[in-house]
Amino acid sequence: MHLRAWTLRHRRLIPAAVDAAAWVIGLFAAMVARYDAAPDRRRLAGFLLAVALAVVLHLAVGHARHLYRGRFPYASFEEVRAVALTTGATAAVLLVLDVLFSRRPVPAPVPLVGGAVALVLMLGVRYAQRARRQRQRRPDRRIAKPVLLFGAGEAGSLLLRSMLHDPDGQYLPIGLIDDDPQKRRLHILGVPVLGARDDIPAVLERTGAGLLVFAVANAEAELVRAVRDLTTEAGAAFKVVPSMSELADHPVAVDDIRDVQVTDLLGRHQIETDLHAIAGYLTGKRVLVTGAGGSIGSELCRQIHRFQPAALMMLDRDESALQAVQLSISAMGRLDDPDVILADLRDAERIREIFQRRRPEVVFHAAALKHLALLQNYPAEALKTNILGTLNVLDAAGEVERFVNISTDKAADPTSVLGYSKRVTERLTAWTASHRPGMFLSVRFGNVLGSRGSVFTTFSAQIADGGPVTVTHPDVTRYFMTTQEAVHLVIQAAAIGRDGEALVLEMGKPVRIAEVARQMAQLGPNPVEIRYTGLRPGEKLEETLFGAGEQDHRPFHPLISHVAVPPLHPEQLFRIDPGADPEQLIVQLEGLTSLPEKARRSGSAAR
Repeated sequence: MHLRAWTLRHRRLIPAAVDAAAWVIGLFAAMVARYDAAPDRRRLAGFLLAVALAVVLHLAVGHARHLYRGRFPYASFEEVRAVALTTGATAAVLLVLDVLFSRRPVPAPVPLVGGAVALVLMLGVRYAQRARRQRQRRPDRRIAKPVLLFGAGEAGSLLLRSMLHDPDGQYLPIGLIDDDPQKRRLHILGVPVLGARDDIPAVLERTGAGLLVFAVANAEAELVRAVRDLTTEAGAAFKVVPSMSELADHPVAVDDIRDVQVTDLLGRHQIETDLHAIAGYLTGKRVLVTGAGGSIGSELCRQIHRFQPAALMMLDRDESALQAVQLSISAMGRLDDPDVILADLRDAERIREIFQRRRPEVVFHAAALKHLALLQNYPAEALKTNILGTLNVLDAAGEVERFVNISTDKAADPTSVLGYSKRVTERLTAWTASHRPGMFLSVRFGNVLGSRGSVFTTFSAQIADGGPVTVTHPDVTRYFMTTQEAVHLVIQAAAIGRDGEALVLEMGKPVRIAEVARQMAQLGPNPVEIRYTGLRPGEKLEETLFGAGEQDHRPFHPLISHVAVPPLHPEQLFRIDPGADPEQLIVQLEGLTSLPEKARRSGSAAR
């Protein structure tokens, strides 16, 4: 301990000694320049007095500014500013003292010229030392792999800095690629920009790099695919950094580099977030998430947790999924935590008891059955869980401040049991909005990349099994968004939504499922066949985010549309028999989505 303190104290003396020597050299250079020769004995005495005063003054001012007490990182901008102010103050005081002496020790310009020379020397030594340290921190050329980075923007610069400051790192950046012509011949931390996208094959061959890292955190899908194709065709490996929504709360670094995924090849969305508005309705509130173990519900829990709610209640009927989402938030999570709630939406009494006892203020209702083909065969299950289960939650949520019903693009002009059931929940939510004091709204979006049971899960399993990959139709298209992006917008939408409406999230351009299958097959280890099986009952060739008569109106956020939803009185549900023949039940469910006038009259009569 004593040795460490002694070493630290002596290490801090080195900058002080450097600055003192700089003043000696600076003042001597100024004297020589003034007299065109070394000073004589009388002038030498004045020079020595000026040096003594300058050193004492500089060290005193520097000590007062904590310049030599470890306040500033060595050779940082903060230290440069402190050194410059200290040197300027020392030169000014030295000049005043020189003027006050009856016989001036040195000519008047010497303190100023000497101070300028001394400052240059001080900063020069610090820069040289910083450069030496940076070279020492660079990865070992004998071990690290030479890599190129695509993107000389913010993400690329942060990644470059992270690579160059890791002496044990496995990557050594030797060049940057960027399409911006203004960045040609630019050097970032000593690493040059070597060309644009079309130069990738030539640069890879010239530098011998075997890996290109795509370092644009929010790039269009076309750019990711184009760069990947150029890289792989040149025989090099291709990796990416995550999107900003994946990074969430930390800057990009070496550890974030990963293999390309199909989500990268389908596009990324830059999401603007009003953190103040979000925190206003989440921070310090009791928040309940139903379906917390699902893909959307679990991500909702993770993102809501960041806003420090008073309580985050996670409800699901799947105990394993509950445990998984709890552990993803806290490794110390315990299943006997009262915020982990095992319950079924179909149990109206249990749901009512939970609301009465826990009194949530904000509710995100994400629980639902979502597999289109299964629900088409078992429509009664969609009725009991998606519709009646939602009604149970709405009935129990009489005192909440905000209720967010998670819907789907299949609710817009629905043609399937899933679409019918989710459209009905939108209408039930709108009816509740006109009868309860809190705010009740729905959020509608398309397919979520990587969610459980999604087409990606199916394709991955088929590719791992050697194929074939089955696609219903070569022209079928869907809207896609990553789970992080979708949930990010859901939370933002809930902050700006108005009572009773449905908020429609911007999903970008629709993507051909056949293209998804092709991209995923290319990422697989072996070639696989793509086989077309035909559209299934209730399945659309193209999805739409807006139903007939709905307008794309975005008054508050560029990625969130607001549409009106006709209310549906809950009494309408009791005309449906869950035990009816499946085909007859489907017809009845469809009828519930097309009764706006009846619903309004029924709601008016109830009021």
